[in-house]
Amino acid sequence: MTDLALTVVVEPYRATWNEDDLHANFKSEVAVYTTHDPLPTLRNLSIDTGVPLGAIVRYVLVKYAASGADALLNMTPIVFRQMQDHVAAAEAAGTDAARLEAYARLKNMIAWLAWAERPPQDVRRSEATGVNPPPSPQRKP
Repeated sequence: MTDLALTVVVEPYRATWNEDDLHANFKSEVAVYTTHDPLPTLRNLSIDTGVPLGAIVRYVLVKYAASGADALLNMTPIVFRQMQDHVAAAEAAGTDAARLEAYARLKNMIAWLAWAERPPQDVRRSEATGVNPPPSPQRKP
């Protein structure tokens, strides 16, 4: 089977993972964004443009996957706001424990951003095998 003949099932992501999973934030985002079906929009685009649906899906995937640092830059405003929220919450609490918790969350977010750009050799991709529910937006590092 060649890459051109590859069949991919476009499915929602429903899993659980440990709260300390290095990829918990990413998994949470995947779970949120895969609740919606992108195919109706892509089908309409295919009909309107005359470009085959498979070519449009491939285009979207390649454009996102090839964007590398551009994808990180596009995420930065969201990530930056999340970082500000962690610092603001720690300062509002006014305790060393809250500041240490914010530091740990910021450290995890920076590690995740760095991993997305260039995964360290010693980090293996994790599997969704935990028993905890996906982190809520309030708990998300």
